[in-house]
Amino acid sequence: LADLVEGGYVDALSAGNGFATHDIERSLYGTSLGMDVETLEHPRKGHKHHIWTISEIIRAGGIAAAVDEGTLTEGVMYQCVENDVDTVLAGSIRDDGPLPDTITDAIEAQNAIREQAHEADIVIMLATLLHSVAVGNCLPSTTKTVCVDINPATVTQLLDRGSAQAVGMVTDIGTFVPTLAEYVLEGADDTESAACDDAAEDA
Repeated sequence: LADLVEGGYVDALSAGNGFATHDIERSLYGTSLGMDVETLEHPRKGHKHHIWTISEIIRAGGIAAAVDEGTLTEGVMYQCVENDVDTVLAGSIRDDGPLPDTITDAIEAQNAIREQAHEADIVIMLATLLHSVAVGNCLPSTTKTVCVDINPATVTQLLDRGSAQAVGMVTDIGTFVPTLAEYVLEGADDTESAACDDAAEDA
């Protein structure tokens, strides 16, 4: 997903406090809820990484500030800051922290998502039922919608909301997103190379 953002294929991101925290934790510590994402081992005091992550961002003054000072140097949230991607983090009562960037007022968050939604040509909903339903409620009927989730019930629930323009895909986003990124990014490179070859032949 970070590669897609860096490549300019993401105009806006709507997510929860948890998504941003997990992404930043991986960037800072290489873990997700304390588990090493590469080795699947549990490093000593790894269970504290989640809260340490939030503390680091609070200490910096926000996600953008953490990027500016060099604390955050990779990941989805980093790329969103670097590429000026409009980001809305909507809070809930389940949140740890939350991060300073998280909108804790539900009405304010909904209004921010609605502004994003009305500018969107296509929305891809990735493995988050409650947030996807909330975003779906803000979408115009003309917006193309793709719902991807490993749980068939989630996909069905989102597609059965009267959206004729919605497409559902039951699969793991852990394979879907990398495949999408590979196809889009390498496809763009192939097209560019072909265009250069054609131009060279014409010359």
